[in-house]
Amino acid sequence: MIKGYWIPILHSHLPFVKHPEYDNFLEEHWLFEAITECYIPLLSRLKKLENEGVEFRLTTSITPPLAEMLDDAHLMGKYTKFLERQIELGEKEIARTAQEDPHFHNNALFYYHFFKETKAFFDTVLHGNVLNGYRYFYNKGSLEVITCGATHGFLPLLCVNEKAVEVQIEVAIKAHQKHFHRNPKGIWLPECAYYDGLDRILKNNGLEFFIVDSHALVYATPTALNGVYTPVYTPHGVAAFGRDGESSKQVWSSKEGYPGDVDYRDFYRDIGYDLDYDYIKDYINPDGPRVFTGYKYHRITGNSDYKEAYDPFIASCRTQDHARDFHFNREKQIEHLSHYMDRTPMVVSPYDAELFGHWWFEGPEFLYNLFKEIDKHKVIKAITPLDYLNRYPTNQVVSPNPSSWGDQGYYDVWLNEGNSWIYRHLHEMADKMSQYAYNYRDTHESNHVRLLNQMLRELLLAQSSDWAFLVTTATASEYSINRTKEHIFNFNQLVDMLNTNTIDFGRLAYLEEKNSIFGFIDFKIFLD
Repeated sequence: MIKGYWIPILHSHLPFVKHPEYDNFLEEHWLFEAITECYIPLLSRLKKLENEGVEFRLTTSITPPLAEMLDDAHLMGKYTKFLERQIELGEKEIARTAQEDPHFHNNALFYYHFFKETKAFFDTVLHGNVLNGYRYFYNKGSLEVITCGATHGFLPLLCVNEKAVEVQIEVAIKAHQKHFHRNPKGIWLPECAYYDGLDRILKNNGLEFFIVDSHALVYATPTALNGVYTPVYTPHGVAAFGRDGESSKQVWSSKEGYPGDVDYRDFYRDIGYDLDYDYIKDYINPDGPRVFTGYKYHRITGNSDYKEAYDPFIASCRTQDHARDFHFNREKQIEHLSHYMDRTPMVVSPYDAELFGHWWFEGPEFLYNLFKEIDKHKVIKAITPLDYLNRYPTNQVVSPNPSSWGDQGYYDVWLNEGNSWIYRHLHEMADKMSQYAYNYRDTHESNHVRLLNQMLRELLLAQSSDWAFLVTTATASEYSINRTKEHIFNFNQLVDMLNTNTIDFGRLAYLEEKNSIFGFIDFKIFLD
């Protein structure tokens, strides 16, 4: 007998990064690492579950920037070379550890086979396109793929020009249609950031549900009577699903959650930093700085700098223990909730997808074992938000509280002394885009259309919430500031070309190649 429902939701997102002018660019490795450590391991585990006849249901966002990068021939060509280089490093490491460092020889063998198997899955099962894996399970109905903002723009801070928000949503819908050949039913709001009235725009675009943090419902008007354990409808009839803090913390917390277990792989110890520079230089950044290679030979061990050798077999066994523990805790949580509710409770667990595999290397194996545990006991059922709405179409109507899932729960991470300068430019650019879209609404001049379409791409790319976030966290802040300024500069340069009717065709072609996101884009989408 099913006692309750578990709704796991992964948020798969990376900012659009493409540098065709370089053979090897550090920030492009964000994508390559995520494919190798997160997306392919997840898809391979889902395929394994299917082959074993294990039922599973999972929801994941694939944001438009990520989908565009995964479908980009230039970037995927670089990714193939990345895997080849990783395998080559593995061959060197097998030879080196056999002679000089036998304590880590098994680790070298493990990673060599890991990268070989990753490449084989990418080439043969996915046919060189990771989206093929998501499409396969999406079409089978075991995976619900939802969208996000076009470039993950922080919508509450863009709504000074409401058209900017509408375009973020409308372009996202078109991108989903392009890559998955259907309209999305749900959306992961960028940073789970909600503001009053956003639901009208979502409703107008055919979206049926979105995800919020718990306080959006706890402080809703009126208060959500069942907290986050049932969805609510907004005034415009879109369902909001609130994050459950207990199940979230068990997984994402490196201190209190599973990823901090002493037997799991230590993220920070990597041969890119540990080995002699002359030996490792061909496998780190060509400019010289040491970076992670993905060959990590140590386990977390403890809080000190002392680290013992990583054992993948022991770590895999720990994922089984943690899957059983998670299942046990959800069962007890649901039993408790059922005493206070007039329906079968649900527990919504939203996570960054990159947690599973990148930050927590064993995360995909944990999910695999968890779905097996759920299928074995049949006490809890994993479902999607739409599954729950189909079971319980009648829900309380509330106005969610403005909120986000960032630190402190509101907008501070994306608007503070360090990054506030960004928004006056974004607002001015959006206003100009509205003006120029109107002024050129009847143009048939192909070069004007190219300029206007690229202006819109530069605006959307500048709006990405990732840049303001990375400035706040001081992670890749120099790159983030430069990217923001670059898109502002590009936009204004294109405006000048339009105003003077003096087009630098070389520059325009370069921007169209480098910032090639959304080849389908039409500037007239900015018309009211």
